[in-house]
Amino acid sequence: PPAMSRRVVRQSKFRHVFGQPVKADQMYEDIRVSKVTCDSSFCAVNPKFVAIIVESGGGGAFIVLPLAKTGRVDKNHPLVTGHTAPVLDIDWCPHNDNVIASASEDTTVMVWQIPDYVPVRNITEPVVTLEGHSKRVSIISWHPTARNVLLSAGCDNLVILWNVGTGEMLLALDDVHTDLIYNVGWNRNGSLLVTTCKDKKVRVIDPRKQQIIAEKTKPHDGTRPIRAIFVADGKIFTTGFSRMSERQLGLWDLNNFEEPIALQEMDTSNGVLLPFYDADSSSIRYFEITDEAPYVHYLNTYSSKEPQRGMGFMPKRGLDVSKCEIARFFKLHERKCEPIVMTVPRKSDLFQDDLYPDTPGPEPALEADEWLSGKDAEPILISLRDGYVPIKNRELKVVKKNILDSKPPPGPRRSHSTCDSDFSQPALEEVLEEIRALKETVQAQEKRISDLENKLCQFTNGTD
Repeated sequence: PPAMSRRVVRQSKFRHVFGQPVKADQMYEDIRVSKVTCDSSFCAVNPKFVAIIVESGGGGAFIVLPLAKTGRVDKNHPLVTGHTAPVLDIDWCPHNDNVIASASEDTTVMVWQIPDYVPVRNITEPVVTLEGHSKRVSIISWHPTARNVLLSAGCDNLVILWNVGTGEMLLALDDVHTDLIYNVGWNRNGSLLVTTCKDKKVRVIDPRKQQIIAEKTKPHDGTRPIRAIFVADGKIFTTGFSRMSERQLGLWDLNNFEEPIALQEMDTSNGVLLPFYDADSSSIRYFEITDEAPYVHYLNTYSSKEPQRGMGFMPKRGLDVSKCEIARFFKLHERKCEPIVMTVPRKSDLFQDDLYPDTPGPEPALEADEWLSGKDAEPILISLRDGYVPIKNRELKVVKKNILDSKPPPGPRRSHSTCDSDFSQPALEEVLEEIRALKETVQAQEKRISDLENKLCQFTNGTD
């Protein structure tokens, strides 16, 4: 009877999702994308800017373009320079769209304030430089809910957590990894980390207790790099290779880390898969992750003939809800950046509640000190019903603590020259005060020069 008939096709609101590159005039052309060999995405995007690591003589650099500045990029467009060796990773702050962090082969992490206007000259002065690694730093990732907490991981097998607001090291995980760290990911509220490593282990770590709370050896049998991210309900999604070099993906439950909930072979391509996850809907091959078997459902594939050099992923608040856009990737080629829009076709022009549940907004839920003391908080959510309007430039203030009061941070440190015992504390404080005053003067002059350059630009552009 009709009532007993079984649905052949699984019902899903994402079933008809499709990917489409933008038109040629909406791409970013003539960008010399970095050729450094590193498993990095080389690209970071937010609702205001797209940032791309580029080739640079005499040090490392990346370019920052306003999203609307599409087309051919001027070869003299200002860069963000300051590292003395290639930049390996970049990440926008989730709580300030004008702040970006960069990690480099020069062993440092730098945090930059990007103005809303296009600067006339290269940006060369970071807001803060974070030094603590002894080898190149290949991974950085901001905490999802705590203000100014930044993670860095280096080729010294060390993971460091920083308070960018004070420029100090919060803690270092130095005895956790025995080999090169491939990738690091936070869970939704930033209470746990998942890492993959060259020693073929996936580790789930409580960073504040500096403890491994779960560990899985060889989730994929192949020798190529593994990647792992947290998905909804604390499950872990991994990508890797089988013993026969087929690309695989797996879904794991922390309560039973021995056996995967799902393990699927995909194809025999040799490229390392980059997983991106949208917690509001699903997680260029598109899958949906559900609570029922078989848990991981293939939806669709966007493919093109040209290989990708890297990939950026727009946060949900940067999408166009009026066009039912559920994801936007920024695919890097050798000389250009190509946005790819993923859309779920709908007949109605009304806001689609089922596609756009409330999503993490730009306000942090915790301060760095609160998080370090053991407090957790879920992201502060916003509605996209009326679209999202980016907040104007908010300055990142770094207040360094008095070095005379501070205790040495935990974990390995670089050697510091000791002060002469005859150099009295008041004299040292006087020198520090002078340095601070000089810095303020320089910053004021820089701002004045920048303002004058902007006015000059308006005259030369004929807009004044």
